[in-house]
Amino acid sequence: MLALRNIVSSGTIRLSLGPHPDRARQDAETLLLHVLGATPGKDKVWLMAHSEEQLPAGEASRYTELLERRYRGEPIQYITGETEFYGLLFRVTPDVLIPRPETEHLVEKVLELAARFQAPRIADVGVGAGAIAVALAHHLPHAAITAIDLSAPALSIARQNAERNRVSHRIRFLEGDLLAPVAPVAPVAPTEETRFEIVVSNPPYVPTNDRASLAVEIRDYEPALALFGGHDGLAIYRRLIPAAFAALIPGGFVALEIGYAQSPAIAELLATSGFRQIEFIPDLQSILRVACAQRP
Repeated sequence: MLALRNIVSSGTIRLSLGPHPDRARQDAETLLLHVLGATPGKDKVWLMAHSEEQLPAGEASRYTELLERRYRGEPIQYITGETEFYGLLFRVTPDVLIPRPETEHLVEKVLELAARFQAPRIADVGVGAGAIAVALAHHLPHAAITAIDLSAPALSIARQNAERNRVSHRIRFLEGDLLAPVAPVAPVAPTEETRFEIVVSNPPYVPTNDRASLAVEIRDYEPALALFGGHDGLAIYRRLIPAAFAALIPGGFVALEIGYAQSPAIAELLATSGFRQIEFIPDLQSILRVACAQRP
């Protein structure tokens, strides 16, 4: 048996030869804590204080297996099975995109918009792991949220995350393409269940042509359905934006996460569909990351 400090050192050396040497020690420690059954009290400070403790052979073998998965490029969130988003814990699997910190800007904008309505009805299109829907439900107790996804496995994960964060009773989960599950069929008039104050989405926006340039942990492990938006990355927006306009009440808002340098094309799509008050919000790297617009 080896001491925990030696386990971390050898793990760091191994991962320093992998695709992310800059995160080698951090990942080595995270994986070891996962093997040890990490709890709120068992963190990196705990590791330092217990560095001379021994790791049983069985757990050492499991640690080596996880280390090799990370060495090959598998996202650490898929290995541990969870990630944090907007202060909440979420289960993630290869069926869903891993929530990114950039998407928190989208949540913050929707929270700001929701304050304009007494009881906002919000549709989250392409719910994935449920990060946006669950975060909104957690912070907006008076909101009614509809979560839609084309992927049944993704919806299953989103439901689990809603239950885990105790907001499942306030989220309606629907399977289908974009806003089709709530689109009224003529001659049926729109109802409260098919009209919304806010439509929010983090759709697939990576151009297919950029696939080869993506990091291996994204390209080879995350679901293509949630990543790629056609040759220019705009295929989903071309369908979603007019559908959102139809689903919103007058005065309602659409809020979208967008990719690098996509703001001019998104602005044109929004304006052409009839939206006004178009604005873009930058992320911490000054990249225009969130598009927001209002239906007159």
